[in-house]
Amino acid sequence: MAPANTEERIVWYSIIGTYGFYAMGALYVLAPVIAWLLLALAVFRILRFVVMGDAKSHVPLPPLVLIWLAGMLVMYVALVVGHFNYDFSLGTVIKSSIGWAKGWALLAIFPLIGCLNIRPELIYRAACIVSLHTLLLVPLFVGAWLAGLPQILYVSPLQMVGGPGPEFFAMSLYEIDPSNGSPRWRLFTPWAPALGFVANIYFVFALREKNRFYRYAGYIGCITMVLLSGSRLGLLSLITVSLITWWLSMMGRPLVLWISGVAASFTGLAMAPILGFAEEFSTRFREARADSSRVREALGRIAVNRWRDEAPLWGHGQVEAGPHLVEYMMIGSHHTWYGLLYVKGAVGFFAMAVPLACGVLYFLVKAMHTREGQVALSILLLLFLYTFGENLEVLAYLIWPGLLFIGIASKNTLLTQSEPDEVY
Repeated sequence: MAPANTEERIVWYSIIGTYGFYAMGALYVLAPVIAWLLLALAVFRILRFVVMGDAKSHVPLPPLVLIWLAGMLVMYVALVVGHFNYDFSLGTVIKSSIGWAKGWALLAIFPLIGCLNIRPELIYRAACIVSLHTLLLVPLFVGAWLAGLPQILYVSPLQMVGGPGPEFFAMSLYEIDPSNGSPRWRLFTPWAPALGFVANIYFVFALREKNRFYRYAGYIGCITMVLLSGSRLGLLSLITVSLITWWLSMMGRPLVLWISGVAASFTGLAMAPILGFAEEFSTRFREARADSSRVREALGRIAVNRWRDEAPLWGHGQVEAGPHLVEYMMIGSHHTWYGLLYVKGAVGFFAMAVPLACGVLYFLVKAMHTREGQVALSILLLLFLYTFGENLEVLAYLIWPGLLFIGIASKNTLLTQSEPDEVY
């Protein structure tokens, strides 16, 4: 597996060099740079095709990609209007615009970049190589904790370019969970749950790798990352997302529909114990990290109340530190939807909800016919699940290979590829 053109080389070396860029503190800078660089390349090729008719420069623009572009542009409009509604200075608007270009914009740019000549197999292999690097480096990170070394080795000077916080540029060897004193690892991500998010995306890619060595390296590496992160959502997603994708991709088959109908009937008869089990599971899920759950729920309540009472349409324009009750964390953090409502109002909320819903519906159909559709559906299901535990804007610089694949899987029509595998 080797890159065959400019866009593949940039994507390939950016992914497999994850730990090298992390050591330099450059990961947060890398993603926006390659996004806007490859966007310029895509625009250049589109213009050359339109003006000169060069067939080799043709870049397809699927409707789903255009929907994502429209959604993120609306997100920017909501940002600007929110700023002016609260009389923020022009300098603040410019600074927030740069933040949009490094965050929300990536959710539209990378799917567009996926419409360039980038093979899915290249992404699969690159993700497995990062997982292999993780397995090789885990003894060093675990050994640092056993040896009692400092949790943060250093913070990169690249922090001067600006970002959400020093943790995005820090070389972290491990961290101690304040709620129970146990160690957690975040490796190349800013916090441990984000590692579980990335690991789940890479696990979806590893499922499609054809080389047995790299495939199993991907499996083991991704499972290791989820376990090291100690993320409840990461472990739940690892177990459920691929199974849900497989079931949904088989829904067009009569036998699966018959089994689903029978299962639904028995589920209705056993609804009382199922609801009891679900309630108990939810309680234990929250109690597994009670302090974290309490803070998240309080942040959500504050965000929704202030959105409804103060800025329902366009939001407040910027995040704001919460009270002592939530340990002064930013209102709307730890949750994409609450954050959107608070900062960008109902406009921003639907600017994200519409592209995400359209993507899930489109790939729900495509997953029944193509392997790439199954992978893209899994990625969108992961994005949806993690909107309830993370702010996608902040982590776009890490999950960009998944965003890129949405564009790759959107290029072809529903029936132009091979039938999906029996086992996903």
